[in-house]
Amino acid sequence: MNIVRRGLLAAAALAPCAVQAQPAWQPTRPLRLIVPFAPGGSTDVGGRLIAERMGETLGQPVVVENRTGAGGAVGVEAAARSPADGYTLLVATNGAFTLAPHLGLMRTVDVRRELAMASMIFTSDVIVTVNPRVPARNIGEFLAYARSRPGQLSFATSGVGSGTHIFTELFMAVAGIEMVHVPYRGSGQAMSDLVNGTVQVMLDQPASSIAQVRAGAIHALATSGAHRLALLPDLPTFTEAGLAEATSQSWGAIAVPAGTPPAAIERIGAAVREAVAHPPVVQRMASVGLDAVGNTPTEMEQVIARDYERWGRLIRERNIKVD
Repeated sequence: MNIVRRGLLAAAALAPCAVQAQPAWQPTRPLRLIVPFAPGGSTDVGGRLIAERMGETLGQPVVVENRTGAGGAVGVEAAARSPADGYTLLVATNGAFTLAPHLGLMRTVDVRRELAMASMIFTSDVIVTVNPRVPARNIGEFLAYARSRPGQLSFATSGVGSGTHIFTELFMAVAGIEMVHVPYRGSGQAMSDLVNGTVQVMLDQPASSIAQVRAGAIHALATSGAHRLALLPDLPTFTEAGLAEATSQSWGAIAVPAGTPPAAIERIGAAVREAVAHPPVVQRMASVGLDAVGNTPTEMEQVIARDYERWGRLIRERNIKVD
């Protein structure tokens, strides 16, 4: 066998090893995680918990940047317009990807074309809460009370077209009740007015309502998830209350600008999935009512497609519009 042939055979034999030895994408400078909402809410809390752990596993800090405004559109656009190099991440929400497109709220960004998913990071139920002056101490009593007073109760949300708004519309449709919508700019003032009785009802996430429930300032009646909420294990689910079709959850995920190298997306997604399996992260998320959940980009796209169809149908049927 001549030297050239031996060399070719040796190269061929080593080729698989060379491919396997190729290093995965590894960041060499800090990453930026854009949170499109103000500090303190579920999206911010979940993002910060993930950022801390991802920084440890990636070997580079993941710096959280709150870019608020226009119901999250400002932050989403900032992420979509950033370089597609793996160094800009976004905490994407079901609102931005499955609600806003039906309501014309993301006019400057086509989220499904301009952003790519890396992994889910959490899901969150919503809780049906009422002002204590509402004469109902369980979901059955509330439904009977609300059905006997169509249009007389008011419900607060964090804004027209927000997740809390759309979830409440679904709840009303399934329960056969009608209430008057009172939208706010964020959940803080909405919760304040629920406590003082300006409005009577609010479907909100645990992160922003659990403290008021525990203090007795508002009463919790039911939760929207498929399973009982660990923070409030005595509350029935919608399914247990006979409202199975209203079962729903919000979610948060890590997205990157479209065109980000696949190796970077895979590395980022792997870091997210490691983080949501990390016991301290799981425990800290659970303490604010978030379920730590990771998945693949393909699985995430399936979630988006399913929710996009579901919420689009509801928005059309309920004739929900944003002025």
